[in-house]
Amino acid sequence: MSRSAFYLPPEWAPQAAVWLSWPSNPALWPGRQEAIPSFFAGFAAAISQFEPVRINAALERHADIFALAKKAGARMERVELFDHSTDDVWCRDHGPLFLKSIETGEVVVSDWVFNAWGGKFEPCDKDDATPRRIAHSLGMRCVSHEEILEGGAVEVNGARQLLTTESVMLNPNRKLPKDKADIEHILKDGLGVDEIFWLGEGLDGDDTDGHIDNLARFVSDDTILAATAEPSSPSYAALRDNWERLEKLRTKEGKPFNLIALPLPPEPVIAPADGRVLPASYVNYLLVNGGVLMPFYGQAADAAAKAILEKAFPGLRVVGLDCRDVLIEGGALHCLSQQQPM
Repeated sequence: MSRSAFYLPPEWAPQAAVWLSWPSNPALWPGRQEAIPSFFAGFAAAISQFEPVRINAALERHADIFALAKKAGARMERVELFDHSTDDVWCRDHGPLFLKSIETGEVVVSDWVFNAWGGKFEPCDKDDATPRRIAHSLGMRCVSHEEILEGGAVEVNGARQLLTTESVMLNPNRKLPKDKADIEHILKDGLGVDEIFWLGEGLDGDDTDGHIDNLARFVSDDTILAATAEPSSPSYAALRDNWERLEKLRTKEGKPFNLIALPLPPEPVIAPADGRVLPASYVNYLLVNGGVLMPFYGQAADAAAKAILEKAFPGLRVVGLDCRDVLIEGGALHCLSQQQPM
């Protein structure tokens, strides 16, 4: 199978389902462990209003998950559980990147090495095996790579352009080549893209070292939503530099991108157990068929962020979900999910 004959579709392409990985380690959310299963049930229920939701979870958990999803108001005919145990919940990063054939439309699983963001959180062997298990369960072909790559580190549009960050892809903990040209060759060959755009640093306190899905997202082939911050924010300098880089980028037609600012929540989101300031970003939304699921953080700014997304995605229903509890472990809705294209 020629890798170059397959490409990573943009998130707005029609989706067959969204994948989640159910929480299995309550110790990851100190102080809020009891709230996490209900959050995931609510997230699954919200996805099910738009399309099927497929959940990785150990078989012995399935009955409880079904009961929680039903209680949360899920459309149960769209809730599918798979006997796939995982170490953690961040399906965007340990789940498969689904590629499509240019010629036939066949969907295949792209399986990259997952090392828990540079070995920060062990063990991660179950997470690393997730793409292969999903491919087996779905009867899909699987393309395996020797390199490390997380789904949250890359963002594509329909013009085969890709956004990523230097702070992740050039980080020695990912064990990738130090040379940008070599990394670009890997991404172009593995994901079927033509052009790589580099941003710099990520949000302050982000365990991923700066994933793009907290920073900048393609809205269309010529429009990008990007996080901004007030000068008082510890992320201000990084986000300002990223914005200046975005201003220099060009579409496939050679025109500047339309840039939409999506400010970070102005009030810090604090972890209850240790007082850490958490990396909250409204850019960490999930596109689904006919809708946008976005993180709320219990602030007045939630409504303003929702209005920006409603304007950016006219015709789509924007739904906010309170992500303060799940953010304790470092991410929000996009980080938790992985879309499977039709």
